[in-house]
Amino acid sequence: MASNMDGNTVHLTEQEAARIKTTVKDRIEKCSSLAGQDRKPTEDGQSAIGEANNTALMAEMGSMAFGETKNDKLPALAVGDAYPPSVAALRDLQPMTLSDLRIETHHRGRRLTVKRVSLVVTHAARSWTVVQDEAGDEMERLEIYLHKLNHGKEILESASLFVIKEPYFTLSDQGEPTLRIDHPSDLIICWDDIVPSEVADGSEASGLDPAEAEKSARTHKDDGNAALKKQNLASAHANYTAGLKIARLPSVSSTAPDLARDIHRNRALANLLLGRLDEAKADATASLLGRGDPASDDLDGKAYSRAGSAAYNNGEYEEAKGFFENQLKLVPDDKAAPIHLRRIALRLREQGTGAYNLNKLQAGLSQSRPLAEAATFPGYTEIKDSPGRGRGLFATRDIPAGDIILCEKAFCVAWGHEKEALTAMTYDVRDDRIRVSPAGLTRALVQKLLCNPSQIKHVMDLYGDYDGSGQSVSQTEDGPVVDVFRAHDIVSRNAFGLGALYGASGPASTSTGLWVRAAYINHSCLPNATKSFVGDLMIVRAVEPIAAGEEIFHSYSVLGEYDARQAALMTTWGFECGCALCTAEKGDDAGLRARRMELAGQADAFVEKEPWARAKRLTIAKAQRIARAIDETYEGERYEGVPHVAAYTIREWLARAEQRR
Repeated sequence: MASNMDGNTVHLTEQEAARIKTTVKDRIEKCSSLAGQDRKPTEDGQSAIGEANNTALMAEMGSMAFGETKNDKLPALAVGDAYPPSVAALRDLQPMTLSDLRIETHHRGRRLTVKRVSLVVTHAARSWTVVQDEAGDEMERLEIYLHKLNHGKEILESASLFVIKEPYFTLSDQGEPTLRIDHPSDLIICWDDIVPSEVADGSEASGLDPAEAEKSARTHKDDGNAALKKQNLASAHANYTAGLKIARLPSVSSTAPDLARDIHRNRALANLLLGRLDEAKADATASLLGRGDPASDDLDGKAYSRAGSAAYNNGEYEEAKGFFENQLKLVPDDKAAPIHLRRIALRLREQGTGAYNLNKLQAGLSQSRPLAEAATFPGYTEIKDSPGRGRGLFATRDIPAGDIILCEKAFCVAWGHEKEALTAMTYDVRDDRIRVSPAGLTRALVQKLLCNPSQIKHVMDLYGDYDGSGQSVSQTEDGPVVDVFRAHDIVSRNAFGLGALYGASGPASTSTGLWVRAAYINHSCLPNATKSFVGDLMIVRAVEPIAAGEEIFHSYSVLGEYDARQAALMTTWGFECGCALCTAEKGDDAGLRARRMELAGQADAFVEKEPWARAKRLTIAKAQRIARAIDETYEGERYEGVPHVAAYTIREWLARAEQRR
């Protein structure tokens, strides 16, 4: 497990906490009492549309919903009323209408096609609109929680036609009947009104003769090219995908064998720009012609370049090297390929040796360029079972104090200065606790996994409280599947705070990230490792010699007082620390702990006031008295061999001052 947000504290009054809990519990109780009841027909659809439009305009003006404002308060979210995402293929689901809905029901085995008919009401952590079904007789509210963005744009605003897989009909936090979407993969977006179920089997082209089918595929390709030119990437991807389904039909591929390859090559670029690296690489390699003539070599060189860029951005440096070398063989005069190969050589050196130019990396970072261009160095570490702690990270060789243990690029970061960042108050109904949660990081993580399904298992293998439905499905023919409730728990237990980098500070603007390997480092109040950051590159160093086979620990909590430290560890990470220091301090009475913290405060104030470089004999004597007083609070057999943590600051000051004299 790893540490979450640090350095910021949010205080709720008892009344605020009670309001959040009451709102959530009342909703759950009401939903339970209505479960299974038939949906009530719409009385006045135009009135519903008008209300949504008016509310959307008010929301734009900054009006407040439950726990949400645009600027000054953290949104409040309920967590724990979890359910699994749909893992059924769209083609296997039976159609339904709004009239078939039942309250507090997951309509398994069904699908619902709806059209947006109102403006979208947007809040920090949710958005809703009014939709109409295919019959056109009924209207209902459709609401997306948290995962409401697609590449920074509101999903409900990006299209007008949607298909909901196994729709969940429930009540909103305001008690309104609503179709609720938690898992993004449960909502199929029909870009340009292209219905994926029709695209999946090529039924769009059924009944067309080969010439007409080929024309349809080329039209989709041209529409995709036009959308790509305008940077409308989602539309480009949808058109390329529709064109590919038709171009692969035997009747079309027999007369236009290169059409599918051309579309693959173009979609590779759209995917690269969308961050869909898995598909970009697959598209690029699927487009290869391999004929050996100059025109084909030029097209294949372009494909290898796109595959290489996708592999590089995914940290697959050896594979990227092979792609760019192939490009250079086909197009020897290409000027970009040698540059890419030099960058890859640097990444491979970093990955293999941990040799970084950290000063140069730091100098190249800014608020507009916060990501360090560097590789992950896994160091001399391995992941193994840690008795009583699940899994942990262990040294595979002796590591001297001060040496780098590992350097890791973040898998995902939500920067506090960027608009996508979102911090929320979460009330977890499973343990009745309210926590501060990096909801923006959870949102960014889910979107990245949906774009790159090859990474889903890698991330979802981290520790979390919720295991989901037990189904390990991460991909259907409709696309990747990510359980957002499990993603939330993984972020809550494994994310790190980066502090106030690039000017971001405060509870509502904390930068947080997920480093998958470092997440296995367990906690100890007596850590043998410490972490620092260069952009999104985490550097973990040994603070004392670590022997081969020894587990690596760092501290999740910076709080010094025993009770506060244990409370923070239990609330955020769900465990009680049993390190040697905590075991010893557990036996102290409250008065002794208070005395120790008072002396530690005196030591901090002394060190801040008195420069060690100019310390005189009397000043050093005073520091020695404070240090001895702190040491006296650690007396007793149970403290034998336990470091006197509260004296660290003053002892370090004394070591420097006495050495200078």
